Amino acid sequence: MAAYRFYPHADAAHDEIWRDTVEKWREAQAVTCIRGLHTHLQLLTKDRDLWRRRPQRLAVPADVKREAYFSRYEHHYVFFRTLNNDDLGVMSILHERMDMAVRLKEDLVALESRKPTN
Repeated sequence: MAAYRFYPHADAAHDEIWRDTVEKWREAQAVTCIRGLHTHLQLLTKDRDLWRRRPQRLAVPADVKREAYFSRYEHHYVFFRTLNNDDLGVMSILHERMDMAVRLKEDLVALESRKPTN
């Protein structure tokens, strides 16, 4: 069964979502948010109908060989690709208010030399 793994920038975004949610709405809400995000990621590993191709306006560096996909979870967009073992490699998690084109490009350029974490 496929799993999901975070690249370092996505892992850092995951941690930031936790910290920001605790700060604004307390720990109970952060637990709900993070659990929901992980439930959504598990669904993505099982149901490709939830995948959307990365919009053309969101530039992906030419050296990213695999097709990039995204899915929306609440106020965040999760960008991912398949890894060689068919797991999902979560490349970036961006809030809907962020400049997604700029932030996604930064995250993807940074991940090209990195491997996803377990």
